[in-house]
Amino acid sequence: MASPPLGVHHAEATPALDLLTEPQVMGRLQLGRSAVYDLLRTGQLASITLGRARRIPAHALTDFIRTRLEQEAA
Repeated sequence: MASPPLGVHHAEATPALDLLTEPQVMGRLQLGRSAVYDLLRTGQLASITLGRARRIPAHALTDFIRTRLEQEAA
């Protein structure tokens, strides 16, 4: 039986390691720097701080989008 490709297995085994920078989030949401920092400051978008760097877990971005979609549908 063949095992899954390394990239697929690795991504499934360690989803917490998928961390995004603010510029990556800006690109994915197509928002400016101030808008992304406002989302972070108000807690609408979760992040962690590693030293002086802030990172946004990919699942936090997915959760934010899902929440906004649910709000829009209500």
